[in-house]
Amino acid sequence: MEGIKFDFNNMFSANVGGVNGVEEKDLFELSSTAQKAHEHLKKILADSKNRIKLNLEWAALPYQDEKAVKRIQDLGKEIAAKYDSVISLGIGGSYLGLKAAQDALMPAYFNEFSKIRKNRPRIYFEGNNLDPDTLSVLLKNLNPKKTFIVVISKSGETTETKAAFMVVQNWLKKAVGKKYGRQVIAITDPENGSLRKIVKLEQEKDILSFRSLPLSKGVGGRFSELNMGLLHLAILGVNIQEVLAGAKDMALKCSRANYTENPAYMYAALHYILYKHKNKSLAIMMPFSETLKSTADWYVQLLAESLGKKYNRKVEISADGSEAWLQDRGAVVNVGRTPVPCRGTGDLHSVQQNNVEGENNKVITFIKVEKFKNEIKVLAKGDFLSGKSFSGLITLAEEATEWALVRQGRPNCTVTLECVSPYIWGALLFFFEMATAFEGELLNVNAFDQPGVEGYKNYMYYKLGKPGISREIANEIEGYPLIKNPKYIL
Repeated sequence: MEGIKFDFNNMFSANVGGVNGVEEKDLFELSSTAQKAHEHLKKILADSKNRIKLNLEWAALPYQDEKAVKRIQDLGKEIAAKYDSVISLGIGGSYLGLKAAQDALMPAYFNEFSKIRKNRPRIYFEGNNLDPDTLSVLLKNLNPKKTFIVVISKSGETTETKAAFMVVQNWLKKAVGKKYGRQVIAITDPENGSLRKIVKLEQEKDILSFRSLPLSKGVGGRFSELNMGLLHLAILGVNIQEVLAGAKDMALKCSRANYTENPAYMYAALHYILYKHKNKSLAIMMPFSETLKSTADWYVQLLAESLGKKYNRKVEISADGSEAWLQDRGAVVNVGRTPVPCRGTGDLHSVQQNNVEGENNKVITFIKVEKFKNEIKVLAKGDFLSGKSFSGLITLAEEATEWALVRQGRPNCTVTLECVSPYIWGALLFFFEMATAFEGELLNVNAFDQPGVEGYKNYMYYKLGKPGISREIANEIEGYPLIKNPKYIL
């Protein structure tokens, strides 16, 4: 992989022992299942109707129309030139992907110093929680006339983002007046949903108000950074085409049938074997880079929502070849590795203790950076650290962490980045997306829905009196009330 290497030596029994590692025969025994998984994915990805219907359209995002991308790039430049601050409202992938991009591709402390922003606006993320302390402080300290709002929601109904947007709308309207909508862009479903309805109504009053960008059909939030995140990249000044080029080149590498030549397939196959046959149910994602910590947070959503499923997938094929993926209610499996985000070296002084001496039920993925954007050397004399560079120290720390884990028979692997550039970061995201999709095939679950997320949403909607709650949902909530016995409250 150009700019990226996947080192999986420490996943094998030769390094971590037969009880904890993968044997060559394990991969051989999986080869037939892996081949079927590849053929199924290949068939779906080759058919645009199936891709959209089954929410695999994310695989087509690296191949977007260059003119459409340029329009987004120009729009971001326009916003950046006019405003001091941008508030980005979104939750899940509509927040985590953007935060990951900003932290990875912008200088550290981006919001703090105008010099490193190069006249770009500060960008703040809200609408991803219901904590009143964050949004209230932000709005009290920003100038609404110099603030632009980007709201990202497919339906417009997600409680966290909807509530924040309603508050921000009122804040903006009071300060700016009836043309406040000219400081708003909605990224939403191109046709349906309450947010799209607001866009249509506001544009009937003022065509320059509530401009919008479409969310691609068939792209779930956690897979959508290369769709809904493009405007954010443009406002930051990132060359979008470089990000897409990295993803496109990675897509080509990850299309190979033989998983021994396909890094995403190999990543998925090794983790699948260790999960199903070696009891490794925890997935520790540990970048040795402060700027990639948010990328680890993004990965947590990707893995947890995609693979944490109660039921097996039942595939139904129509006469025209289109597929429907249903929950097989007769096959309760409750599968999925549990992801944990960390970062080196800070968490070597906390989580690493459990990684090394706690239950041996985890696999650690390191992300290592070969060349950082900056360098610092220890100039003091007479100390074992004298003359050492920070990049050398963090590289050695990653190596030492590998050794400590291997010494205790703890499987781990390393994704090495030549540097953190738009091209390489785009490739990294696509690598993890394809690996997750392939692992979903191996597990035989639907990696592109999230029915478990709907439970808390439905409960909140019911308690809030939202119209349209089905009687079935209402009956379930009424039939299973939370029981709080004072005896068990101290």
